[in-house]
Amino acid sequence: MPSAQHTEPPYRVIAAEIRSRIASGDLAPGDRVPSIRAIARRWGVAIATATKVTAVLREEGLVEARVGSGTVVSQGAGRERAAPARRAAAPARGEAAGQEPPRARILRTAVDLADADGLQALTMRRLAAELDLGPMSLYRHVTGKEELLTQMADLVFGDLTLPEPGPPGWRAKLELVARQQWRLCRRHLWLPPVISFTRPALVPNMLVHTEWTLRALDGLDLSLDVRLQEALTLHAFVVTIAVSKADEAQAERNTGMSLNRWSETQRSRRRELLTSGRFPLLAAFSDDAAPDLDALFEYGLARHLDGFAVLLGDREAGADRGHPS
Repeated sequence: MPSAQHTEPPYRVIAAEIRSRIASGDLAPGDRVPSIRAIARRWGVAIATATKVTAVLREEGLVEARVGSGTVVSQGAGRERAAPARRAAAPARGEAAGQEPPRARILRTAVDLADADGLQALTMRRLAAELDLGPMSLYRHVTGKEELLTQMADLVFGDLTLPEPGPPGWRAKLELVARQQWRLCRRHLWLPPVISFTRPALVPNMLVHTEWTLRALDGLDLSLDVRLQEALTLHAFVVTIAVSKADEAQAERNTGMSLNRWSETQRSRRRELLTSGRFPLLAAFSDDAAPDLDALFEYGLARHLDGFAVLLGDREAGADRGHPS
């Protein structure tokens, strides 16, 4: 399975540098931090990028706007540095002996927050508050939100168990891995948007799925390159439909309107278009219900595997004629 996005955008790299200065005490509470224009000049970035730097630090509770002083290090950031010994002596809740180690607890809590309220609601500040920690404590375990999302994705993929060797036949194996990933994406709707096919991060539990899919195609007389293309195409199909599921969940949070209710609000416009005579085939459908993404997934999976079977048949026919495809 392709991994979560990993490359840090420039604004996060700059934010990490300023954050480290705050953590080290180089920038103390009340000290001014570089202004947006100063960030743009010093790091050679656009004003929009510099604005994002300040927004990230403000979201994390590390800086605040002060009248007459500009943007300064917040008092909360100072308290965070003043209490490391106390925190070490008195572990935060959930760190008692026998429970999950801090990093695992951070990731599980982040997953729970994202599951409940969506990816947009998961901020470093909110996560720290949920864990009863200062925002800077999180950076002992993850470098920022991008790494947090990567590790969250790896964690939930680790919750899946792929059987060895799996059911007999390549088709049954591909159906199994695709349906497992579909169920995972439906359970964690924040997951599909953080998966990247172009800038994958190498994290073990996600690579396990790609490796398993490649093994599912053993014995088919396919090159490793073709097998990899099939594995990526299958996973891309799952993620593409899952992104629609995730988008719908976020739209419902933003508007408070369910998909069926939204579809009802579009009924008059839809009928106006379909009775115009321009779309006679679409007009033949009488069902106004919202699309069923589970049914679309099953249909798309079946047609994809039908096509792959044709590819295998063509290759076998070509080999029989002495001209491998």
